[in-house]
Amino acid sequence: MTRNEHLRNFAYMGALLLVLVVLPQWVGVYYRSFFMFTMMWVVLALSWNIISGYTGYISFGHVVFYGVGAYATGILVVDYEWHWVPTLAVGALAGLVVAILIGWPVLRLKGPYFAIAMLGAAEGVRVLATVWDSLTHGGLGINFPNVENSIETYYAMLVLMAVAILVCYWVGHSRFGIRLNAIREDEVAAEALGINTTAYKLYAFGLSAIFPAVAGGIQASKTLYIDPDTEFFILITITMKLMAMFGGKGTVVGPIVGAIVLYIVQEFVWVQFPFFHLIMFGVFLILVARFMPRGIVGFFVDRGWARKGMVH
Repeated sequence: MTRNEHLRNFAYMGALLLVLVVLPQWVGVYYRSFFMFTMMWVVLALSWNIISGYTGYISFGHVVFYGVGAYATGILVVDYEWHWVPTLAVGALAGLVVAILIGWPVLRLKGPYFAIAMLGAAEGVRVLATVWDSLTHGGLGINFPNVENSIETYYAMLVLMAVAILVCYWVGHSRFGIRLNAIREDEVAAEALGINTTAYKLYAFGLSAIFPAVAGGIQASKTLYIDPDTEFFILITITMKLMAMFGGKGTVVGPIVGAIVLYIVQEFVWVQFPFFHLIMFGVFLILVARFMPRGIVGFFVDRGWARKGMVH
């Protein structure tokens, strides 16, 4: 990619962020919350893309880091009376530590074995959060102090999304990303070329865990209540996976577009068809998978409507 293409991409991102910076001054609480959660899904889709899009290891348990971050914030705010902002750093560290503890043995598995192991890990952490009453308050969950913080959580999520985009852009255009792609295409060949595949997978896994952990902490501070069944809900992982694949996994723009479009569609369908929204949302995804198997980005690139340099 040329220098001009990099500058153009940064200009597009800067314009988008500038709009989002001034947006809260013109909209009410509902729309601030709507845009905040849209940005949250962008972060989650990008984080899943780091390990699963670039490296090819499909994770069905990424929600574990989201839940760990939410509980790190909840415990520190409620039990130790911290302000919620510094707890995000603790949540990021907790997510990284959990990723290393899980990833060290699990990343030695491949294909469906890795996916199933991650699914089991997420369920195991959910059960642990349910029974560990002294730390997590068990199945009763944690109630935060009732405050209005839609502006603060909005800007916190905006900063997190900006950092996630920059990091993913760096991964997609660095030697680190090239090595991850080599692992995705042929791990045996990558090892033969001298790439320490276990170490690189663990680096990618740890990096991909930090962002959902921080997002979980911001979400917890916004909703003011968390419990194990909500924070470790497997559908969160499935949704971030669908968003990344819908937009185009293995790219930078793909998960962003996929998250924005799917979240808007999901909200619209839920409002218009409250009793059938899951069915209609599923039908929509089936149609997309049938007619756009490489996602929106692949669809546009295949037809010459976009160049690879604009999306990677």
